[in-house]
Amino acid sequence: MAGGGIVSTSPPGAKNYEGNLTFRIFITCIIAAFGGLIFGYDLGISGGVTSMDPFLKKFFPKVYEKENNLKPSDNQYCKFDSQTLTLFTSSLYLAALVVSVLASTVTRLFGRRITMISGGLLFLAGAALNGFAEHVWMLIVGRILLGFGIGCANQSVPIYVSEVAPYKYRGALNMMFQLAITIGIFVANVLNNVFAKMENGEGWRYSLGFAAVPAIMIIIGAIFLQDSPSSLIERGFGEKAKEELIKIRGTTDIDQEFEDLVAASESSKAVKHPWASLLKRQYRPQLTFALAIPFFQQLTGMNVIVFYAPILFKTIGIRAKD
Repeated sequence: MAGGGIVSTSPPGAKNYEGNLTFRIFITCIIAAFGGLIFGYDLGISGGVTSMDPFLKKFFPKVYEKENNLKPSDNQYCKFDSQTLTLFTSSLYLAALVVSVLASTVTRLFGRRITMISGGLLFLAGAALNGFAEHVWMLIVGRILLGFGIGCANQSVPIYVSEVAPYKYRGALNMMFQLAITIGIFVANVLNNVFAKMENGEGWRYSLGFAAVPAIMIIIGAIFLQDSPSSLIERGFGEKAKEELIKIRGTTDIDQEFEDLVAASESSKAVKHPWASLLKRQYRPQLTFALAIPFFQQLTGMNVIVFYAPILFKTIGIRAKD
């Protein structure tokens, strides 16, 4: 199906192609799933950092004063009321939303691997700027760069894993991306708890700066990856795509799958108006699921809990004990 400028050229049916889950495929998908660590780490880190008193005192003194001057009888839910603090948190996700659309074009023209490397570099730059921040604008610009990196990773990694994984294991291997997100959230919360206890009051720098670790992981990993056969075919490298398909499938019997990949690529290029195609009756079930699932996920409030759990606990008077 075509849409948003990026077309997945995986074969449309669940045909019994030759090839098993080779060690190379497994390692390739693990490396690609490092992109999930980028997203997960930031989900877990932002709420913890914004609940640290030294961080608030340095960048948001009004919030810090309000927090420490509130009486028990005052409204506890207003002490983190700051548009600038909200901008610090939300700028990343707004940037990721915009770049995910633009990244689809980069992914289509230059390959999934280049997009992953670009996302890692942007995330690394954002982590460095946040870790060494001395002014609020540095925090916000750093968050925007982090958002650019997340947008690139979220756009390219799931597509890459889907295209290189054997169809029988595609769903399971794609779940590695989701697993990496949850691992990133867990690690971020553990590190926040550790760094918040630093006596020098600079723990927030380590929390924000450690985002460079998953960024470096995906950069190094993506450098050693090869582009997916689908991407190579899409960009006109047919012979190279066939060679890569033989390597990742571990067999030379790949003619049928290769022909289907070529046919899928040609069909996708024949689509003149991909966004209009989404509105056709035959695609309505897929379009409904694509819109309804994230919509109802947001309505559960789960993202609010993930983003702001430390602040929510702190707001109702629960604090971490040494």
